[in-house]
Amino acid sequence: MLYYFDSKNPLSAVKMGKLLNTIACEKILPHQEIIILCIGSDRSTGDSLGPLIGHKLKKYISSDIYVFGDLNQPVHAANLSYCIKTIYKTFDNPFIIAIDASLGKDEHIGYITLGTGPLKPGLGVKKRLPEVGDIHITGIVNSSRNMEFSTLQTTRLSIIFQIADAIVLALRTFNDDYYTQKVPEQSYLLNQLS
Repeated sequence: MLYYFDSKNPLSAVKMGKLLNTIACEKILPHQEIIILCIGSDRSTGDSLGPLIGHKLKKYISSDIYVFGDLNQPVHAANLSYCIKTIYKTFDNPFIIAIDASLGKDEHIGYITLGTGPLKPGLGVKKRLPEVGDIHITGIVNSSRNMEFSTLQTTRLSIIFQIADAIVLALRTFNDDYYTQKVPEQSYLLNQLS
């Protein structure tokens, strides 16, 4: 299932965060570590969505959620395979939320998609990259009408920031809701054991 959220609507980010929490609670196993993988390059405006989200998110996220990809160390086409291998070597059965920019219909520019299953990065610019993620989030940053690499180069920075802010707020909402639900469960278990 794929859900669309308008990043211009101030309520969309919170709704998306709540839905993300619902989906994650159904899919994440106990003690499964959560990875937020922000894909993109800081060298192209349209492809900078992932690194910008990673950069903004690191100061808000819980210590037991791991963020890969930011402005200092972006995860992009050249190192994505290596990063995925590193994640699977470092973490035992991680739950990955993959984030990337995407191209779409003109009327969907500025929208965010949330879906289950892996992200297929690089499709908008005809690149074959490894699929990744248990849940994926994309920000539709420009039109897929031309399907040219230059489309990402001419994307407006204001759209990137608007979408990034909405996704960061959604992930913060998810983070707060997810761990608020986990803490009472842990407290209950501790009381049962004592």
